[in-house]
Amino acid sequence: MTRSDRIFGGLLAATVVVFAIEIAFVFLKVPAAQLPAGGLAQKIFYFHVPSAYAMYLCGGVGFLASAAYLVRQTEVRDAWAKAGVECATCFGLLVMTSGPLWAKKAWGVYWTFDPRLTSLLLTVLLYSAIVVLRNFGGSGEAERRFAAGFTILGTTMLPVIHYAVQLWGGNHPTVITKGGGGLHHPDMTRALLLGFLAMTLLSVLLLWVRARVALAESRLSAVEEQAAAAGLGESA
Repeated sequence: MTRSDRIFGGLLAATVVVFAIEIAFVFLKVPAAQLPAGGLAQKIFYFHVPSAYAMYLCGGVGFLASAAYLVRQTEVRDAWAKAGVECATCFGLLVMTSGPLWAKKAWGVYWTFDPRLTSLLLTVLLYSAIVVLRNFGGSGEAERRFAAGFTILGTTMLPVIHYAVQLWGGNHPTVITKGGGGLHHPDMTRALLLGFLAMTLLSVLLLWVRARVALAESRLSAVEEQAAAAGLGESA
């Protein structure tokens, strides 16, 4: 077993343990919120908000890797750019799935075109388009550079999501930001912090795995092209 494999195993074990503790703590220890906040359904908050944070984290990795790739093109930078945007898309979809489940209980509807929700939807659609582009739009240098630039453009939406409520108002609740309602029990704060830790570990794990897979795919493709150029893949 290599050092990299041991690190991966330790990270995977830590992620599983922290998530197990978080789930048990949220549903067995943390009190339910008041009915206007969703009551028992408010417990989704401890996964919903950390998922949004994980989307920001992965989007930031994609942004930095894409910017670095535009400066100097390397397979490693392209792999991390691809991993960042794909993981950001996954966490964005998780936010958009968990949010309506909580909204239905608190607002009475699954969706409303609130400024934060609308900007989140646009960002997830942009990231999804980049994922499609990277997987079906070709793997040449021009396509990679375009995807990198598109990723940088899409990531500029993340601050818009974060500050949408302060800028334009809307129905979306503010709990931990300035002017928010706050967490009324110490266990609520502990659960949220534990949720951030769990999603951070999961983000790092997924980013690392996806970047390694993308890099392996790129190297395999290069070897296949070299073999084809040498005529090794031709039938006898």
